[in-house]
Amino acid sequence: MIKEYSPLQVSPLKTGATFVRPVQNLPERVKLSDPATNVMTDLHKVAVVSVRAKTSMDKANAKMIRYGVRMLLVLDDSDQVAGLLTATDILGEKPMRFLQNMGGTHADILVRDIMTTQRELEVLKIADVQSAQVGQIVASLKKSHRQHALVVAEGADGKQAVCGLFSITQIARQLGAQAQSFELATTVAEIEAVIARG
Repeated sequence: MIKEYSPLQVSPLKTGATFVRPVQNLPERVKLSDPATNVMTDLHKVAVVSVRAKTSMDKANAKMIRYGVRMLLVLDDSDQVAGLLTATDILGEKPMRFLQNMGGTHADILVRDIMTTQRELEVLKIADVQSAQVGQIVASLKKSHRQHALVVAEGADGKQAVCGLFSITQIARQLGAQAQSFELATTVAEIEAVIARG
């Protein structure tokens, strides 16, 4: 005997309806001795903002501004990680160097022309991050001279999937430093000043 199911009641969608977005609530304040996961953007909880390698630099910059981020994950046509694009890549010397070497205009520059490629990227493993402290992440970013770090989970087959990311600006904010500069050295110096006061 097949059970009869009754349909649910429906109602009209109201004008002005929005939709739920994934949210990760990180602690407002952290200490260097706190777990590193307290300052990691968890991509299981927050959608990463990405861009295609063939996108124009200007469109990528507009996307960063629209989403309020300073880093985009660059994807190839197969949705695999091709690289990373930061606000520093766009606002720094890379575009000018590209134009000097290749010619053209600012509008001709594509993401792939100025991004940090996949071959140049170093990542942190989630197993290490889960047992690390905030101070170790700050030290790792300082050592690599980067403002961002990607975190990967590795499957049994050895394939990596980016599952989290760290931003020195986010960490500085959570530590109570005023991280408004584009320069990593300034942000790290501000973190060190906060540490010294603490």
